[in-house]
Amino acid sequence: MTVAFTCTTTTPIGQSELFERSRSIDAHTGSMRFSRERAVGGVTSGLIGLGEQVTWRAWHFGLPLRMTSIITEFDAPSRFVDEQLRGPFRAFRHVHEFSTADGTTTMIDRIEFTAPFGVVGTAVERILLRPYVRHLIVVRNRFLTTAPASRLRLPAASPRAVPAGPPAGECGTGGTP
Repeated sequence: MTVAFTCTTTTPIGQSELFERSRSIDAHTGSMRFSRERAVGGVTSGLIGLGEQVTWRAWHFGLPLRMTSIITEFDAPSRFVDEQLRGPFRAFRHVHEFSTADGTTTMIDRIEFTAPFGVVGTAVERILLRPYVRHLIVVRNRFLTTAPASRLRLPAASPRAVPAGPPAGECGTGGTP
């Protein structure tokens, strides 16, 4: 079985800037400080691109975990996809989509994953992993849309204040394919 859910976030941050923030290793690390997540292999800082890999080390559920992901699709500034190569899931795929209308950027995160361990893994997916991974995406998106660019080590962008407060949007669960 595979778990799937979608998170939609809207912000006045420009599409290109939000796209860059989303592929920033430093922004990801900043957003996951609570889990002591850090990049330990592959691209370990700056921006990740097509065909590039990153290995993350973090603490989740009191356990040290490693996960290596690769960018498998890249269409700047509209879309990119990262997929697990090695790690705790049987499969993990994260589609990042960006669009702009009427001065508002919409970022859509489409997450699909499958836990290991057969029937036990299926129960863990539904009860524990889906809400936990969803929470991680919400925390990440809040950071991406509220942190000043200076904290993200991004290439110089047009000077503009990032609005205070949480982004608009919701993170809903999708059906199981």
